[in-house]
Amino acid sequence: MCGITGFIEWERDLTQDSELLLNMTETLSKRGPDAQGTWISNPCAFGHRRLSVMDPENGAQPMVAHEDELVFTVVYNGEIYNAPELRRELQRLGRTFRTQCDTEVLLQAYIEWGPGCVDRLNGIFAFAVWDSAKNHVFFARDRLGVKPLFYSEQTGLLIFGSEPKAILQHPKVEAVVDAEGLAEVFAVGPARTPGHGVFKQLKELRPGHCMIYSRDGLRIYPYWKLESKPHEESVEETAARLRELLTDTVERQLISDVPVCTLLSGGLDSSALTSLAVQYYNRTGQGKVHTYSVDYVGNDQHFKEHSFQPGADGPWIARMVEELGTKHHYVQVDTEVLVKALDDSTRARDLPGMADVDASLLLFCEEIKRGATVAISGEAADEIFGGYPWFHRDELRNAGTFPWSVATDLRASWLSAETREWIRPLEYVNRRYEEALAEVPALDGEDEEAAKMRILSYLNITRFMPTLLDRKDRMSMAAGLEVRVPYCDHRLVEYVWNIPWDVKTTGGREKGILRKALEGVLPDDVLYRKKSPYPKTHHPAYLEAVRIQALAVLDDSSSPILPFIDADKIRELAGSPEASSNLPWFGQLMSGPQLFAYIAQVNYWLKNYRISIR
Repeated sequence: MCGITGFIEWERDLTQDSELLLNMTETLSKRGPDAQGTWISNPCAFGHRRLSVMDPENGAQPMVAHEDELVFTVVYNGEIYNAPELRRELQRLGRTFRTQCDTEVLLQAYIEWGPGCVDRLNGIFAFAVWDSAKNHVFFARDRLGVKPLFYSEQTGLLIFGSEPKAILQHPKVEAVVDAEGLAEVFAVGPARTPGHGVFKQLKELRPGHCMIYSRDGLRIYPYWKLESKPHEESVEETAARLRELLTDTVERQLISDVPVCTLLSGGLDSSALTSLAVQYYNRTGQGKVHTYSVDYVGNDQHFKEHSFQPGADGPWIARMVEELGTKHHYVQVDTEVLVKALDDSTRARDLPGMADVDASLLLFCEEIKRGATVAISGEAADEIFGGYPWFHRDELRNAGTFPWSVATDLRASWLSAETREWIRPLEYVNRRYEEALAEVPALDGEDEEAAKMRILSYLNITRFMPTLLDRKDRMSMAAGLEVRVPYCDHRLVEYVWNIPWDVKTTGGREKGILRKALEGVLPDDVLYRKKSPYPKTHHPAYLEAVRIQALAVLDDSSSPILPFIDADKIRELAGSPEASSNLPWFGQLMSGPQLFAYIAQVNYWLKNYRISIR
């Protein structure tokens, strides 16, 4: 994995901009700690930071290829998991290679097939290719949006980067946020509307989309989207196909020239990936799989079960470590360190995020990086297979809004009257919800209940899952760790998308068909364990620390957040922390403590990014 950035400007000599390009590239140094490269040739300036995973001795970027008088140059962030097959196919077509890295495969694929190369890629990626034959730059992002790509279009100029921080380094881009951006932060956040960059001059290339920038301007189009089709296979056939797809996906994603590990929570999703990894390592003689888990100091004393977190993970992690014989590493996060990492996680996202849920992942990834460069994670299984509580609870399924954020009116009440009038949070969220509903590809003949679940699946895949993928990318890459997500393999997603809901819930259980597919892969007690999300701290010291932090923001008359919030309402919440501890705010993990931390994060972001509101 890497960081990419650059700009294309048609009417200016860019050879004098080497220092600017270096500065933009340097902002992404944590994404790519191993090497840096830049390339300037009018009208392009490309920068790259490298995290070496495949063929570390070669594969430097930007990578340039010459075809007669033509020049093709690529900057690329990601992994192409079917690179070996593509390499063989391209070699049969007469193409030669000088490295073993997937960057060269991608570049040669573009030269051979042009923009149509994206249809052949299995992987996670965001890239830009200068094509002197067409006199344009071609951009693409992977189908599910695992890898990020932001851009700013201005007259005769396009600036791009893996993260907003790189683009904000360019003098033509200001850290300005308008009413829509504030609505994203206060009404939608920490989620984000697809394509929205929050900053006024920034946009995001949506997952599954391509972008071509030429003298004629910018053209954006989708190359992939979910398609609804009848599913005619039996439960047994479906389970067998799922197992085959998941096994192939995991084995492809275990290939690396640097150490690989898995993240193990003891739950269904991560245990399945770890078990398949162990089988593959045993078969190929690669020794023990290293596994990692995270928890918090004091959680064993303070954990309290509730509907979103029915049980602690610790005993289940030990169960799977013993079952599989992995080399396990327990990581524990202390409250004081966690609170201090809130600012670091905001800088990693360039936005306020999921509070301690982000910060703990950042700390976790930093510890993993001591022993591995690549990690396999169970992210996205719940969105794809329907594992979250809001798939199964009527009041959430029928909420008439995004089911992970049903308290928009409550959230709006925390804002100042002027902010509510300006951004109209309820109207804004409803508009974004209606836009999402309009995108859902219907299946002719599907009954009302099945159609409702298809809509819910679509919302989760296209609106909730990107929040967690953003989190995973930014926090892991801020630690120089590559995290791979097998459940985001587009073949798997396409297949599961069309499995009927009654088959997905085989046996009357959430993710029932996945459980059936994994029979014999996992022990029955783990296989049928009730879902538990990513762990968060239950230590009262954390609630107290972020409560004090939020109150300090309110007490400081220079705090830039103050004009946007109802300080009295927040003080009232902070005055009864017990009542706020189970406040329904966002997703499964964000309640009162995370609200206080989010307020501090927003204030930090406004202040340190010197945000102008207009």
